[in-house]
Amino acid sequence: MTDNQVETPEAIKDAAWATINTPLTVDEQKLFCQDIERLFRINPMLHFKQWRVLGMHRYHFSGQNISQEVPFDFDLIVSVKQLANGIQMDYSQGLKTRTTLIIESITLDTEWQSKLTITDFYDGEPEQLRKQQLHLVDKSITIWATYLQQYLRSWKRWSHFGVWRWYMRAVWQPMKPAGRRITYILLCITGFEIALILLGVAIYYLEYR
Repeated sequence: MTDNQVETPEAIKDAAWATINTPLTVDEQKLFCQDIERLFRINPMLHFKQWRVLGMHRYHFSGQNISQEVPFDFDLIVSVKQLANGIQMDYSQGLKTRTTLIIESITLDTEWQSKLTITDFYDGEPEQLRKQQLHLVDKSITIWATYLQQYLRSWKRWSHFGVWRWYMRAVWQPMKPAGRRITYILLCITGFEIALILLGVAIYYLEYR
């Protein structure tokens, strides 16, 4: 397969895929997908223990996948290859062979600018061996796609603010998914409390000025 040829998921027996619309243009989406660590960490089903850059387009990461009823550990090395319309991530070990992110343009929609298809391929080992390892199948692809779409909508709206970009990269991204949920709840509570204080100040000002 050349860099300009991409396997379609329908042509592969053992593959899982999810497609989302995104508010980014094709070029913006390609640029966004260059940050491999961010892409993986957006997935709330992956709890990371470590992430290391091994060299040009190669990464090592480990942690726990909670997408199955019984969570399983992963320890992977991934090599990233640029495609004409996206990227391909090849895994050096594990049941999953590779993941592709394919970007297409959308021209007849005012909100969505491109379409992103994520495909996980499991065709690297004999079928009988794959059936024995179904407990290691990553079932998070649909959830990953959903959270990725939510992130991209926020990115489109807020990324021109430097403080927001810093917070998402330096604070939000390294957090575990549970930590992100707790932080979100605390921020909502804090915002509500500030609103009550401001309301009290406004009432006082109107009554006693």
